[in-house]
Amino acid sequence: MGRIVLEKVNKRFGDIEVIPPLDLTIEDGEFTVFVGPSGSGKSTLLRLIAGLEDLNGGHIHIDDQDVTDVVPAKRRLAMVFQSYALYPHMTVRKNIAFPLRMAKLDRAEINKRVMGAAAALNLTDYLERRPGLLSGGQRQRVAIGRAIVREPVAFLFDEPLSNLDAALRVGMRLEIGELHKRLTTTMIYVTHDQVEAMTMADKIVVLNHGKIEQVGSPLELYSNPRNTFVAGFIGSPAMNLVEGPEAAKYDATTIGIRPEHVGISDKEGAWSGIVGVSEHLGSDTFIHVKCDAFPKSFTVRAGGEVNLPYGSTIFLTPDEKHLHRFGEDGLRMI
Repeated sequence: MGRIVLEKVNKRFGDIEVIPPLDLTIEDGEFTVFVGPSGSGKSTLLRLIAGLEDLNGGHIHIDDQDVTDVVPAKRRLAMVFQSYALYPHMTVRKNIAFPLRMAKLDRAEINKRVMGAAAALNLTDYLERRPGLLSGGQRQRVAIGRAIVREPVAFLFDEPLSNLDAALRVGMRLEIGELHKRLTTTMIYVTHDQVEAMTMADKIVVLNHGKIEQVGSPLELYSNPRNTFVAGFIGSPAMNLVEGPEAAKYDATTIGIRPEHVGISDKEGAWSGIVGVSEHLGSDTFIHVKCDAFPKSFTVRAGGEVNLPYGSTIFLTPDEKHLHRFGEDGLRMI
């Protein structure tokens, strides 16, 4: 079991309230991602769940037990940090086994759990090596293995991939996803990278200045953002947000259009613009267009390889079936 319930959880640092009172339920076995810009309270909220920070108000329940005043070691949680925090003088085997030795488990049980974790993480051939002889991805797997052997009710990941290069990040993202499918254990994962959030999560919690802006599946947030903050944060490239007279035509204060929901023509369209920088990715081309109607650059996604000369004039037409309308308060209009 690994159901985690936060009730009116609140955190202040001095006079600064970093987590206004919030409620959140994470169901048993869910892969939940906390996402938001720097300073949004993601890591603080994770540390509150882990017991590494004290609450200023509210309660935290794990499997119907109130753990608000329970010390971290007795919450049955395992945390994986951004830094690997491995002991350089110990082998991989000893690093993974360390929390079990501290818990004074017998040698047979320790060996069984270490071998199981090593097999799950493809570390069996590296058990007698020291961390200095491993790649960054392998070291992160050792840190995860050290968490697995504790057999926690939930795993807490605090930006575990930020120290890896782009290729390793993609590989480890898939490995953590596969691990979740095999273990079916509750996982809470903190990241500022919304691509990680979209590709890994069962449920995304979007945070902004400690407040929950929206909770839902990746596709729910992508297709039906609750407000302009979520609309502009979820998606890569970000949704185009337009204010002023062009939005007023649709009886809205702000309209949002995903880059893939804009038609391109060299003859006619709703808006004319000048082609700026184009990003060629092979499968897609992202074209940044400067339109007189908008103060900001407008991003358009075209399938495949599209060559439009820099500085040339094109015309854009939004697909009105996929137009997002937001009111003066920034909330989505029904």
